[in-house]
Amino acid sequence: MAEQTRTRTRSTSTAARKHKKPANGPGSVARDATELLQSLINHRVEGVSAVRRTDDGWCVAVEVLELERIPDTTSLLASYDVLLDQEGQLLEYYRTRRYRRGAADE
Repeated sequence: MAEQTRTRTRSTSTAARKHKKPANGPGSVARDATELLQSLINHRVEGVSAVRRTDDGWCVAVEVLELERIPDTTSLLASYDVLLDQEGQLLEYYRTRRYRRGAADE
């Protein structure tokens, strides 16, 4: 069951959108999404597990280290979906899953 913990929306002016370079492809979209998410939640990004186009832009699944523990296999990670518009502006993000490192998918 997906857990939605927090959603943020951000409005941008038309002028700000004109100065932002549109996302070229999945690689640049993934980089933008990880940078935006990391700056908002202050947790270390571990990686990107998926990037897909949507009708409104992009959805990037980002894996984040939420709680570091010793040993490392007991650390808690989380998956976040980060939604970006066609220009790469953040629309929203939300946590979809929280799990222990090394735990297999169900």
